[in-house]
Amino acid sequence: MKLNLALNLALAVILLASAGSTAAPLAAVSRTPYAGAIAVDAATGRVLFEDNADARLYPASVTKLMVLLVLLEAVEAGRLNLDEQVTVTAQAAKTGGSQVYLREHEVFPVDELLYALVVESANDAAVALAIHYAGSKAAFVDLMNSRARELGMTNTVFHSVHGLPPGKGQLPDVSTARDIAKLCREILETPRALRYTATKRHLFRAGTAHPFVLTNHNKLLGKVAGCDGLKTGYFRAAGYSIAATAANKDKRTIAVVLGASNAKVRNAKAKELLAKGLRELAPSATVSASSAAQ
Repeated sequence: MKLNLALNLALAVILLASAGSTAAPLAAVSRTPYAGAIAVDAATGRVLFEDNADARLYPASVTKLMVLLVLLEAVEAGRLNLDEQVTVTAQAAKTGGSQVYLREHEVFPVDELLYALVVESANDAAVALAIHYAGSKAAFVDLMNSRARELGMTNTVFHSVHGLPPGKGQLPDVSTARDIAKLCREILETPRALRYTATKRHLFRAGTAHPFVLTNHNKLLGKVAGCDGLKTGYFRAAGYSIAATAANKDKRTIAVVLGASNAKVRNAKAKELLAKGLRELAPSATVSASSAAQ
């Protein structure tokens, strides 16, 4: 039975007040049409819109944005090479959910697995990359949480490298719309990030007998003017989420919508926030709410 909005908000206050940054996530608390949202100026972080932006929720595959950040920063620092060959482990090959069907002992360059990670939201690619770079999933999760703390993501805790629902004895990834916006701002500072997030389709295993066409889950690409990322997420308890960005000339905005009731609501709200943000940042911009909603 769904709780009404007033009870939801009261419960959120109680949880946050009693447990601070370790409060239980609110994903189980019904709040429609979405659980939390925010829009910010990508350049300054100035908040342009927020609604329940500090509710602690399940980000699902939006979690992969932190994986992307950690790896791209490693590339920039010279600790990882995009041409470096990654050997798929048995653990990676057994990862379920959205995947590119990696097989144990297959070898791919880091660059190809990053396309799989972002475009197809491949969980097996996330695990293969994490193990290659850090030696284990647990070690990579530690890197993710360390980076989150550095970015001031005070209401975020990662427990996985892919954002899948937790298995027995496991804990879920938890974040907020505000924290995800901070992550997005940092990702946009990395030179190569948009190369992956703006890609609508990519041929994986090209030149082999079994090529695989990766298709981006972000349906705003090509439909919202200036949109070139970033990542969607979904599992049943988490709802539908997205971290999106769009630019017009030298202005860029970020919109995060978490825990939407369905993909249509998620996408519509993200379009609305991107358009609103660009209008506020650049009054002469041609992007409008009506054109963005097409």
